[in-house]
Amino acid sequence: MKVLVATEKPFAAVAVDGIRKVLDEAGYELVLLEKYSSKQELLDAVADADGLIIRSDIVDKEVLDAAKQLKIVVRAGAGYDNIDLETSKAKGVVAQNTPGQNSNAVAELVFGMTVMAVRNMYNGTSGTELKEKSIGIHAFGQVGRNVARIAKGFGMGVSALDPYCPDEVITEAGVRPVHSVEELYSTNQFVSLHIPATAETKKSVGYDLVKLMPKNGVLINTARKEVIDEDGLAKAMEERPDIKYVADIKPDSAEELKAKFGDRVFFTPKKMGAQTAEANINAGIAAAQQTVAFLRDGVNRFQVNK
Repeated sequence: MKVLVATEKPFAAVAVDGIRKVLDEAGYELVLLEKYSSKQELLDAVADADGLIIRSDIVDKEVLDAAKQLKIVVRAGAGYDNIDLETSKAKGVVAQNTPGQNSNAVAELVFGMTVMAVRNMYNGTSGTELKEKSIGIHAFGQVGRNVARIAKGFGMGVSALDPYCPDEVITEAGVRPVHSVEELYSTNQFVSLHIPATAETKKSVGYDLVKLMPKNGVLINTARKEVIDEDGLAKAMEERPDIKYVADIKPDSAEELKAKFGDRVFFTPKKMGAQTAEANINAGIAAAQQTVAFLRDGVNRFQVNK
């Protein structure tokens, strides 16, 4: 079996060593394609691969058409919108992600940006504290649960909205479940987004929700830029000069938002939630382990294109 690791932005060397060890122990061949500069390089490399491990690399119909022997593609990370799920399913290629491997890294970034926001981007003026403030978590998956854990360490009140997560699971984590987006946004000064970009959620967070936030509200987005209605966000921020928006995903209208709102907005230069040494290693090794488990034993626990 041949497993291709195709990463335009490579894994750390220690992560590659870990991936190699997992594949060697399984008797599989590792092929590395790092820092490739053209799609044709990926198309050529994937032609005879049985397994494919990627990061933010795009696996579209063209790639899947070229991958004549491919049985599994694993995205080392939680998001998987860079994989054509419909085509992969039609071709019998299992698509997986590695949920939870970078969740702590993303959750820590949530609070890195949040503290920066309440301290006025460290511009020398007096800010506020997080203790005894409230944070709402929009989707209570692995990242959301780590956000809750850290928030309680700050002494914050925590609530969460997730229609796919039972109330008892949320309650057991010491978090208050809420049952509508309106309640989540209207009762929390801070709201942290962890929803995927789907047909249902795209542009779902905009004017109507942001306007509901209490005074000095801060919206934190480490999910996807597509879930934000940027025009609606801008309108709400124009009407509410106390609202701030910080994001790990540069919006399409970043320059306009920065020009209008200055230090009330902040965006990382690229998506950085999972950009820690630990997350890089964990996700890469997990991807290798899942690839082996599927190719050898048919384990598809993390399949996202069923």
